[in-house]
Amino acid sequence: MSVKLTQVAPFLFVWLWSTGFVGAKYGLPYIEPFFMLLVRFAIVVVIFYLLVQVFRAKWLDKQYIAQQLLVGTLIHGGYLGGVFFAIKQGVPAGLAAIIVGLQPIITTLACWLFLQQKINRSQLAGLSLGFIGISLVIVEKNAFDTSSLSALGIIACIIALICISAGTLLQKQYSEKVPLLSGSFYQYIGATLVVAVLSFSMETQSVIYSLELLAAMSWLIFGLSILAILLLLYMIREGEVAKVTSYFYLVPPAAVIQTWWLFDESLGPLALTGCICTVLGVYLVVKKAAV
Repeated sequence: MSVKLTQVAPFLFVWLWSTGFVGAKYGLPYIEPFFMLLVRFAIVVVIFYLLVQVFRAKWLDKQYIAQQLLVGTLIHGGYLGGVFFAIKQGVPAGLAAIIVGLQPIITTLACWLFLQQKINRSQLAGLSLGFIGISLVIVEKNAFDTSSLSALGIIACIIALICISAGTLLQKQYSEKVPLLSGSFYQYIGATLVVAVLSFSMETQSVIYSLELLAAMSWLIFGLSILAILLLLYMIREGEVAKVTSYFYLVPPAAVIQTWWLFDESLGPLALTGCICTVLGVYLVVKKAAV
């Protein structure tokens, strides 16, 4: 029985997205977090400009440019900036993935509070499970390895979670029909500007050149910022976007498994239970939308 690309595309997209935490873990020992993102985003801006030209994509109308700059500032600049900064501060990449993996829950809760969208009992249970799960992970890490858990890093993860949730809400509410290639071009311009300000105000732009850094940067640029987005384009064309949402809850455990295998980031029984609760909670929240 042959397997169609549309059947594996959502899983491939989720796997690609989860490897971003691994790429950050590999590259950040050799470069400062905001400067790493500045270099990455600047290159991606150029690549997306070329992609717009090659595919002859429609450029945005003026009223959408400011929206996409703001969305990019939040989704790419604020989200990735917070995650990279947290990992640089010593927060385990797997724990960072779990915290920001609460994004579907936070987005659903925000839709209920500010957009008057209804929440059913299943979703309410999911919200509760997600909160309990992330609390268990943080409690175990704090109890058994206090020295490695940075309070500043946890705050950065929470800021990243807020940014990705707010950016997602803005994109859903105002920009669903924006062309993806040209929209991404302006999003990365917004992201480049915010990390440039952060880097030149807080960092020295020092770099230790190494093969690990080159490999990490290459993967983050071409594997995530380019390949993952082009895969998303394909799924949009084939009508498979809804599956990305339904499978997105797999990102945190996928990242945890990768960081355990590659970096020996162990999670004890309490944290593993918390991870399972978080995944189940997110699933309960998003499953209605995936039907």
